Amino acid sequence: MSRYWKQPVVIVNQPGASGSVSATVASQAAPDGYTLYAPTLSLFLAVPGRAPNLPLMVPRDFAPVGFAFEQLLAIAASPKLGIKTLQQLLDLAREKPGQLSYAVTGVGRLTHLTGELLQLNTGIKLQTVPYSGSSAQATADVYAGRIAIIIDGYTGLAPAFQSGTLVPLAVGAARRLPSVPDLPTIAETVPDLIASSWMAVLTPNGTPEPIIAKASGALRAALEMADVREPLAARGSFTRPMSADEVTVFIRNQQILWKPAIKQIARGMQK
Repeated sequence: MSRYWKQPVVIVNQPGASGSVSATVASQAAPDGYTLYAPTLSLFLAVPGRAPNLPLMVPRDFAPVGFAFEQLLAIAASPKLGIKTLQQLLDLAREKPGQLSYAVTGVGRLTHLTGELLQLNTGIKLQTVPYSGSSAQATADVYAGRIAIIIDGYTGLAPAFQSGTLVPLAVGAARRLPSVPDLPTIAETVPDLIASSWMAVLTPNGTPEPIIAKASGALRAALEMADVREPLAARGSFTRPMSADEVTVFIRNQQILWKPAIKQIARGMQK
């Protein structure tokens, strides 16, 4: 976008309070187009009450500008479990209700939501084992057989798939990835379950429509640049240019999709 505008674009990281700090700072910025906000899906799908001002709602809290990229999740099994497909996992889980465990990187985050929705949509029961920080320890525990399966970003798990450390079962894409055509999607076994992390670009409410349109066009142009799109794809991040209206619809659909899982997690935390 800096190259497109021929103006510097400065990245400002505002961590804290599970993302609510950055949301507050961005919402209080002047609605003049000089401050854009790039939250990930976790701020839109937060368990209510876990962090102030979350989950975010569009267009209540911000005006949408565009969509940056998505990162696919995958489900993998321990080689000691003796299964090769997601259907075999479901069959085994039904034989042993509540006995199979799954590793997630962060309670209430997408890996956890995916596990909960998988259980709700299939009627199986798994034990949740949360890990904080990187997934290295979780991957090691799954490989050793201490944990049955792991749900995590496809890019992070890919080296373990290539080395045979973990057994890939499915990827949370809408369709099979061209780079791994033999790896089924989750939706092939569990219809309509697509799991991917993503990032949208927003601006403070009150920003004039012509400015939003200009920012949206610049974002789309940047995402169509080969030297932006191709390095992202190499890391498992796929660009999906959208208009502001398309982003609003996409976010609403995502919140509808994951609402049952969020409710399930919230009930578990109240026990």
